[in-house]
Amino acid sequence: MAFGLPRAPRPFYTLLSRCFQYNEHSKTLSPFPKYHMALDLSLLAQAANQARGLAMDAVHKSNSGHLGLPLGAAEVGAALYGGALSHCPSAPRWLNRDRFVLSAGHGSMFIYSWLHLSGYDLPIDELKNFRQLHSKTPGHPEFHETPGVECTTGPLGQGVANAVGFAISGKMAAARFNTETHQIFDSHVIALAGDGCMQEGVALEAISFAAHQKLDNLILIFDSNDVTLDAMANKSQDDDFVKRFKALGWNVQLVDGHDIAAVAKAVAKAKKATGAPNIIIAKTTIAKGIPEVAGTSKGHGEGGAKFIDAARAGLGLPADQHFFVSPEVRAHFDGLKKKAERTYKKWKKMFNEWAAANPEKAALLESRAAVVTAEELSAVIPNFAADVKLASRAAGQQVLQPLAAKLPLVIGGSADLYGSTLNYIAADKDFEPANRAGRNIRFGIREHAMAAMANGIAYDGIFKPSVATFLVFADYSRPAMRLAALCKLPVTYIYTHDSVGVGEDGPTHQPVETVSGLRVIPGLDVIRPGDPEETAGAFAAAYSRTDGPTLLALSRQAMPILNDIPAEARRSGVQYGGYVAVRESSELTHILLATGTELHLAVNAAKTLGSGVRVVSMPSFERFKRQSAGYRESVLPSSCRKRVAIEAGVTGLWYQFVGLDGKVIGIDRFGISAPGNTVMKELGITAEAVVAAAQSL
Repeated sequence: MAFGLPRAPRPFYTLLSRCFQYNEHSKTLSPFPKYHMALDLSLLAQAANQARGLAMDAVHKSNSGHLGLPLGAAEVGAALYGGALSHCPSAPRWLNRDRFVLSAGHGSMFIYSWLHLSGYDLPIDELKNFRQLHSKTPGHPEFHETPGVECTTGPLGQGVANAVGFAISGKMAAARFNTETHQIFDSHVIALAGDGCMQEGVALEAISFAAHQKLDNLILIFDSNDVTLDAMANKSQDDDFVKRFKALGWNVQLVDGHDIAAVAKAVAKAKKATGAPNIIIAKTTIAKGIPEVAGTSKGHGEGGAKFIDAARAGLGLPADQHFFVSPEVRAHFDGLKKKAERTYKKWKKMFNEWAAANPEKAALLESRAAVVTAEELSAVIPNFAADVKLASRAAGQQVLQPLAAKLPLVIGGSADLYGSTLNYIAADKDFEPANRAGRNIRFGIREHAMAAMANGIAYDGIFKPSVATFLVFADYSRPAMRLAALCKLPVTYIYTHDSVGVGEDGPTHQPVETVSGLRVIPGLDVIRPGDPEETAGAFAAAYSRTDGPTLLALSRQAMPILNDIPAEARRSGVQYGGYVAVRESSELTHILLATGTELHLAVNAAKTLGSGVRVVSMPSFERFKRQSAGYRESVLPSSCRKRVAIEAGVTGLWYQFVGLDGKVIGIDRFGISAPGNTVMKELGITAEAVVAAAQSL
């Protein structure tokens, strides 16, 4: 029987074995004559069992880890890494590789085993050091740590949403860079997920979005073993996944996950499909190979490790040789690696031809890795009029447009709030099935998946994503924001309605604790600009950053422009996180610190208090703390201990700057439903409160 016919003519084929034919007599998978290589099912079955052995040995040696998925999905791994996945171990960041995402990241020995067998830079000693200090095989797959690992996974469901982000990036790249002559982008995204991923809300949000966007370059393999960590899955779910995914609009296939040929055939069929994302529901037995725990919740973690001697014998693995890979399996994967290198070289030749024929497109693609400084970005943003009075969200709307023109690989999105967050790239249109080159993504009310999909786009490294919603809903997207910080992804969050100044919507929409809650995430820059020019500096800082995410906390209510402070000082000051906004003209007596819409209150208070008062704008704690000790001392001299800080939010984090002798004016309670100015006055966020606090010191 034949399967896996090419979906369309290509200049050449980028997949290792997109097309197979199955020989019933010899029990082999053979590519059509173009590919000159047969895949021996019996050899791949051996590889699956040896991958099981590697997982068992690693988990047993470290006395830690999860055996269920690596053992249960071993045949899925054999089908993928034995030919269905287009990748090149010697060029792990090949632009047109298939992206493989292990959403069920607890099963990390699955991907480590197959990366090792495939010939990635992951030697056997790294498998022996599984979960040990400074190894390339951490407990859950981590981006930047292991060649061949596309993204950090572990929190369930995140990888599914990351995969959707990769698929978005793939569609955008194909639309932006492919030509009729050269199809340099035609890869797929393949994610492996389990029952736990399917129960997480972030995955369901992303799955719905993928169907709506008809992301047919996405293949989700569901390792359906009917088990969760605590119990059999029927204790917590009764879903008919075939009906669910068909109802959502996915292409659905149901296969025996232990049948290598069936899995390979399903992947080949999914790669041909158009018009909808694809799910392969692979029915498997968790911890297959360890009879004592197979098919039970005890097989999920390391519970089966104590039975591995008998299990290894049952799999035909030598008793006296742990971390065993047979010469035959090793030689087969060496052959696949060499073939992958030939495929990659053919693609590279086509890529060079494409670049020569399309120099502007090539330059744009090359610019993805370019470093653009904040000063360069600030230079393209016009100065604001001296009499302007704008909310920082409205100032941001104006700032974004020249930045988007300067940075054509910047894309934006909003969780059904473009009309409020004002971050629409006006010169472009929506990303949708009819317009894959669009730069504006309507994510719908899916804040968690929106942030996780942005991570997937950022992992891919071609486009620079920014997303938007109300700041109070950062709690919905926080787990993905945390991962962006952990992985140093340059994602920008344009989150508006940043304080009790929101007003009438009341405490449910007034994020009194949210800014401080985000400031404690290591690696996340939070910038709360205090006027339109600081907003320009904040956007320039965010879009120039390459080593982590940035959140811009922008106001709904208007704020005055602070003309007493030079515009350049306001813009450049944001880059340092904190700067002297108003310098004392006599001996220094007091320092007033403020951020966001409260900055003008501190400036007004200083005028009342006299010439010995300094005002420090502190738009970003994180950036300020990265400055040298000398710079920090020049802004906040330790000799002056009479300090007052003001922010319309919780007070705790400010004491690191005002000290125990200072005072903080803030809001250590939830807000009130009333007009914004009324709420501010009722909760004591006024210039008069700053003056009184300073005079009391």
